[in-house]
Amino acid sequence: QLQLVESGGGLVQPGGSLRLSCAASGFTLDYYAIGWFRQAPGKEREGVSCISSQGATTYYTDSVKGRFTISRDNNKNTAFLQLNNLKPEDTGVYYCAAYSKLFGDAKDMCVARNGRYYDMDYWGKGTLVTVSS
Repeated sequence: QLQLVESGGGLVQPGGSLRLSCAASGFTLDYYAIGWFRQAPGKEREGVSCISSQGATTYYTDSVKGRFTISRDNNKNTAFLQLNNLKPEDTGVYYCAAYSKLFGDAKDMCVARNGRYYDMDYWGKGTLVTVSS
């Protein structure tokens, strides 16, 4: 079965850390850019961080710069998002996505144009991150 599976979410206090994983099965991630998106209650989905297929370029939305780190291990067919110094506004469902047609910068995958993101090849089902004291 071709799928992405996220894991690593949970309940954490403000200032805490989590490490999210995005594991691919049924296909290899080598040729896909990976993006992490989140959807907070009552809000639209937003691009949080993206990385190109070989990791040459990365992108972070302004609100997470300096706190989140995206990485990938193509040998393990897995991508990661390290979340540090978490804030209540980071609460939401975090989804990973894989996109095979990224020929430019990772930012192009993460930033919506005219309200739309690229038509991703795969989406995971999401993992919930709750930041609360």
